[in-house]
Amino acid sequence: MLVARRLVVKGRVQGVGFRMFVQDVANAEGLHGWVANRPDEAVEVLAEGDREAVDRLERRVRSGPPGARVASVERSDQPPSGRATGFVVERWPVTMR
Repeated sequence: MLVARRLVVKGRVQGVGFRMFVQDVANAEGLHGWVANRPDEAVEVLAEGDREAVDRLERRVRSGPPGARVASVERSDQPPSGRATGFVVERWPVTMR
């Protein structure tokens, strides 16, 4: 089943390779969407794809790469767009594609 999920990750998540980590995991899972640093020092992720793949991405995001310290993850389900866009690192603010 196709799902979309937005994750806002807080903690020590900027300057530690977090966005590249998320992009690598998302690409390995075949997901579409984006990841971006927010001005409040959080990282935001929008991932779309197979439910199990999005779940696996979320589990990996909750631990992060070496050097990161994830304090919290806010999760919200979104309506899937159904568009195959690939998964990219974006600049904030992210414009909807």
